[in-house]
Amino acid sequence: MPAKKYIAWAAAAFVTFYVVKQPDGAAQSLNDAASGLASAAGSLVTFVNALA
Repeated sequence: MPAKKYIAWAAAAFVTFYVVKQPDGAAQSLNDAASGLASAAGSLVTFVNALA
């Protein structure tokens, strides 16, 4: 169980370091992730509508 906690803290530290050192890259990564989620949601809506 403690290993999960250390991994979570390490991941949070890495994300914080990335955001501080490369804010433009972090913003682009977040934009890409949001765009991917929006695309996946649109595909899911199309699939559900095709079932109806």
